[in-house]
Amino acid sequence: MLYPATNITIVQKGDLSPGFPTSAPYHTKDTLSPTAAPWASSVPHDRTPATLSPTKSIPSHTTEETSPGPARKRIGSAEDLKHFLNGQTVKDFMAFILSINEAVKGKKCNDPSYTPSPAVQRMCALLTQLETLVDEVPPEQQSLRYGNPAFRTWMARLAERAHALLESMLTEEMRPAVVELLPYFLDSFGNATRIDYGTGHETQFCALLYCLAKIGVFGEDDRQLAVAASVGQGYGSQIGEGAGRFLSMGLGLGLVIFKQYLELMHKIQTTYWLEPAGSHGVWGLDDYQFLPFIWGSAQLIAHPMIKPKSIHNPDILEAYASTYLYLNCVKFVKQVKKGPLGETSPMLNDISCVPTWAKVNSGMIKMYQVEVLSKFPIMQHFMFGTLLPFE
Repeated sequence: MLYPATNITIVQKGDLSPGFPTSAPYHTKDTLSPTAAPWASSVPHDRTPATLSPTKSIPSHTTEETSPGPARKRIGSAEDLKHFLNGQTVKDFMAFILSINEAVKGKKCNDPSYTPSPAVQRMCALLTQLETLVDEVPPEQQSLRYGNPAFRTWMARLAERAHALLESMLTEEMRPAVVELLPYFLDSFGNATRIDYGTGHETQFCALLYCLAKIGVFGEDDRQLAVAASVGQGYGSQIGEGAGRFLSMGLGLGLVIFKQYLELMHKIQTTYWLEPAGSHGVWGLDDYQFLPFIWGSAQLIAHPMIKPKSIHNPDILEAYASTYLYLNCVKFVKQVKKGPLGETSPMLNDISCVPTWAKVNSGMIKMYQVEVLSKFPIMQHFMFGTLLPFE
């Protein structure tokens, strides 16, 4: 295991305690403000459906993946989800996310001290091809704003090219892994049947990066950060031995590859107007994304000028949206949702009252575990294989 995470505790809805902010960890008052989300109170509000559809396990978690094959869904019941949340894989996955979080602290997306490695450049070239594919498949004329059927054509063309695109990322000896990686890749950009996209698809893309890193795609060339040498100190010690390798990759994965992925998804969303998958409506953090709010808030920790409340300053958003992921996402939300932020995105509005980016960042991490990784409607679509075993 390249990044053991034995010291990570996965926060779940039932684990909320006096020492842990609620599932909306930014509520700083004793009483709910008019714009606070309904699940921002001291009593967690469970929005999971009353029945989780007693489907058969897909299959039982007692069966382990022992040979490469297509990654597949394994969470088919509440029991399966509980097994996942209590297992090692989710800890390792969170260790990966936290490693990137640590690496990007105080860093800009266009950080001049970082030179993307050949592997990072290849991944960016792959995403550039997908942006070009959007240009090749224009939206169809229709009266409805959301759910343009041309997205299905885009996804079909992606599927035709997916195998070759992934192979371009791998050395000859790594190429047998393509069959396992393909399902993550194809599910990273939305669902063609429903014409939707959400945090579950974003998580699949993060899982793809995790798997590529695990098989060594990004390798030693990505050792760019001095923080790798201090993995045993401070926050890094919570990630575990070996996480330094992923801390060293953080700029390439979080601020180069993921930034381009975010730009691609913004282009897809505004071209085909995908339905938000599992949206909380105005009470959600964002209809589509979550991870850039985690890593974007980490970027801004200790920034001398930009504060959480700065999201209300249009000049700051315009000047720094290309530099910081958090501001990029807020700017996009303001572009696609018309009206005051307090009405269209009250959660983001409430978060702007938090005094420091460090508090925003820690709250985002906890919220991701509770609102994404612990939600059956999202995680029933997550996939497992030999690289992300269901254990």
